Order: sequence, then structure tokens, then C-alpha cells
Amino acid sequence: MSANHDLVLYYRPTCPFCIRVTDFMKSHGIEIPLRNISIDSEAARTLVSVGGKQQVPCLFIDGKPLYESSDIIAWLDANF
Repeated sequence: MSANHDLVLYYRPTCPFCIRVTDFMKSHGIEIPLRNISIDSEAARTLVSVGGKQQVPCLFIDGKPLYESSDIIAWLDANF
């Protein structure tokens, strides 16, 4: 596991790109905190205030946003 990083995945359960990332995580046994911006208004505000946009999926790595499902999957694959 990537113990050296503080990770949080911001997502929407109906977003096909988010599903792609969460399916990858499940199939590889990767567990990180998830923030559903559809039901968590604080998470939605944080996503915009830190990342500057309400785009999901967004993996926060040590407080820095990483967008695009393919980039997130590549990062997870390299670090877990």
C-alpha cells in the first residue's frame, strides 16, 4: 500500500469515469477514502476550492488534485 501519501478520491457514483477508477481499485484490492460529491456538499466545496473545478474523478494526493481516470489508474497502478 502507498503509506507515504495522504489519498482521497472524490467521485460521483453515476459517473462512468469514476466507476472505471473504483472498479480498478476493487479489482486490485486498493482501499482509499472516498468522497461522494453527490451527497457530500462539503466534499463538493472542497473539490472546487482546492482543485478549482468540480470535475470527477479527482484523486487528491497529499492535497494536490489529479484528474482524468486514466491518469488516476496509472498512478494507483504504479504506487500500490
